[in-house]
Amino acid sequence: MENVILIILLILALALIGIVLMQRSEGGGLGIGGGGGVVSGRSAATALGKLTWILGAAFMVMCLLMTILATRDTAGTSVIDRLGAQGTEEAPAAVPAADELLPPSGDDEGLLPPRAD
Repeated sequence: MENVILIILLILALALIGIVLMQRSEGGGLGIGGGGGVVSGRSAATALGKLTWILGAAFMVMCLLMTILATRDTAGTSVIDRLGAQGTEEAPAAVPAADELLPPSGDDEGLLPPRAD
C-alpha cells in the first residue's frame, strides 16, 4: 500500500513541476509587484492556475496519508528505545587509564618539560 501511495506521490510531484514550468511568468518574483497572488482577492483565472492548486492540494493530502501510514507501523517505539535494547547485548569495554595510553619507556625524561631551577 505504501509503495502505491509513494508512486502516486512521485507522479503528482512530477506533474506539479511540469504545470508550474508551463505557466507564464508575470515578472514578479514571489508575487512582488505582480498585483495579485494568494494574498489578494483575485483568484486563479487560468486553467493552469486552477490545475496547479488542485495538484498542490492532492500532493499535500498524499504526503499526509503517507506520513500516517508510515507512523502506523512504528508501534510507539522510539529510536532511543531501540538503541537501548541493542546496547544491552554487549557491555562496553572499559576505558584505559592515562598511564596505559603512554608508550612504555624506561626513561621518562624526554617526555617531561625541562625544569627551571
